[in-house]
Amino acid sequence: MSIANTPEPPYVAVIFTSVRTPVDEGYAVTSEEMVSMAAGQPGFLGMESARGTDGLGITVSYWRDMESVRAWKAVAEHRTAQRLGRERWYRAYRTRISLVEREYGFSTER
Repeated sequence: MSIANTPEPPYVAVIFTSVRTPVDEGYAVTSEEMVSMAAGQPGFLGMESARGTDGLGITVSYWRDMESVRAWKAVAEHRTAQRLGRERWYRAYRTRISLVEREYGFSTER
């Protein structure tokens, strides 16, 4: 995975922090499907994700505006994945939505 290539701010970041259960059945396939579907949504800018060995994971998705975020949340398959996450795959989660007003960085890659 690499750092998302986002445009000049402002844009919206959706930060999804979760703690997994031991249940893996269907998680990887559903996760891949959601990443693929999100990438095809209008307003999607990119995503970054990491999970530690303790089960704590953080996924940040970047969106052009709040309208794009709301539209993604309303997608039927995404809503089904959210329900399955609560029922099977997550002990806890928190979603935070932020407006990115400034960004800066460094890279040795060209």
